[in-house]
Amino acid sequence: MDQADIIQRTADHIEQEFQDDSSGHDWWHVHRVWRTALFLCEREKADAFVVQLAALLHDLDDWKLNQDGDKTPRRARKWMESCGVDPKIIEQVCEIIEHISFKGAAVEETMPSLEGRIVQDADRLDAIGAIGIGRAFAFGGTKNRMIFDPASPPRQHASFEEYRSSTSATINHFYEKLLLLKDRMNTPTAKSIAEARHAIMLRYLEQFMGEWEGRDIK
Repeated sequence: MDQADIIQRTADHIEQEFQDDSSGHDWWHVHRVWRTALFLCEREKADAFVVQLAALLHDLDDWKLNQDGDKTPRRARKWMESCGVDPKIIEQVCEIIEHISFKGAAVEETMPSLEGRIVQDADRLDAIGAIGIGRAFAFGGTKNRMIFDPASPPRQHASFEEYRSSTSATINHFYEKLLLLKDRMNTPTAKSIAEARHAIMLRYLEQFMGEWEGRDIK
């Protein structure tokens, strides 16, 4: 099986796996990350096969979507092995998946490869801006989280365990993660795109708080 066939087969598999998701991690999220990662890959001259596999498989073992919270990319590895992917490439992709997630505002991050930094940027770009706002509330709804709780301020989580166990309101998520992503982009192109999407979130939050406090009611 050649690389193009593996990518198409993987895309078909992931579309089937995520077609019923309502948490903001559906097939179309993966498709956007795939498309954006390819765009960044062309700019950065990275390995397109590794980038595409990692983009397509990045949520298959996501701790947020799995009850056991296991960060080990077992399902992704098993899938690539079934497609006959070279073991060295499997290790590269698994390393990307293991390091891609945001783990808390005060948690140090490392992403060893250029391909990983590209996929991480693509995933984070989809977490901010207009689509990011929609995805945040979709995820909060699936976790039964409040929209906003004035009695519960945002926290800058010092560990992954603290971040993972948080059940705070969705508006807090903007301050605990989404507004931090602009300055954590890896590539120049992603940094540029993130500026505009970040501004959209700031305008939204200003409008939200104005309506919450009734400042627009005359």
